[in-house]
Amino acid sequence: MSINNRVLIIDQMHESIVPMLEEIGCEVNYEPSISREEILDSIGSYSGLIVRSKTSVDQELINAAHQLQFVARAGAGMDKLDTDYLRSKNITILNAPEGNRDAVGEHAMGLLLNLLNQITIANEEVKRGEWRREENRGMELKGKVVGIYGFGNTGSSFAKRLSGFSCEVLAFDKYRTNFGNELVQEVSEDEFRERVEVLSIHVPLTEETNAYFSQEELKRYPNLKIILNTARGELLPLSDVVELLENNNLSGAGLDVLENEKLDKLTESEQSVFQRLASNKNVILTPHVAGWTHESYRRINQVLVEKIRKLNLFQ
Repeated sequence: MSINNRVLIIDQMHESIVPMLEEIGCEVNYEPSISREEILDSIGSYSGLIVRSKTSVDQELINAAHQLQFVARAGAGMDKLDTDYLRSKNITILNAPEGNRDAVGEHAMGLLLNLLNQITIANEEVKRGEWRREENRGMELKGKVVGIYGFGNTGSSFAKRLSGFSCEVLAFDKYRTNFGNELVQEVSEDEFRERVEVLSIHVPLTEETNAYFSQEELKRYPNLKIILNTARGELLPLSDVVELLENNNLSGAGLDVLENEKLDKLTESEQSVFQRLASNKNVILTPHVAGWTHESYRRINQVLVEKIRKLNLFQ
């Protein structure tokens, strides 16, 4: 059976995606408002599917995709894709971590500097007419031990941003070795836990990493003061973060991601935890935008289209 050149896009993307795909020979159907039911009804006639996070690419959807050759995720994380089942069907999986790694690195840097220098707190106080210099005395990043857990695209990008601050940068990655360089010292997980003062999480969400950074795990970090999460909210149980902050085991947290990001649909217990978190002045929250800059929005397209081109499906 010959491969058709039809590609379905089911999420909002930068407008450049359609002409880029057409240039490499694709017939593009851009349907950012499509429902899951409509996807299931039509996916059987497409060779390519481009997604962000609208719906799970699970066995039901994959079984309906009789001609599918590839699924391309416009971003880094692939936790909404059943990667094992896709591979069992010989469907190629693509993602674009190179497209937003610089944005994530910069955002993590911004969260860290904000927390160390109490910028958000001071800003709110001054706007209220309060001039508190001593209470807002900050801390320098110089000399601190910053730990990067997971040294892939975003972890290495964050390391580059730290390079000018004269801090010590450690990294641990369970699945990578021999990556140490002039920017970062590769260490064992035990040494990582023992020495880190600032922990920045840069691992994908998997069964293994889900809730990995629990209170029990974080208490194994005797010097930990600040935690940053720009990866996935499910890695870091918020109830545990709140407990650590309220018991002074942590002095600050910068979170771009939450366990449940649908704030209007939180359960009663989730709402209680969120309110405690949000009311803590040493917590900075952003709405999953670390990798969502104007530049990365377009760059993700460029990365994905180049990877699709290299599949040589539509030549």
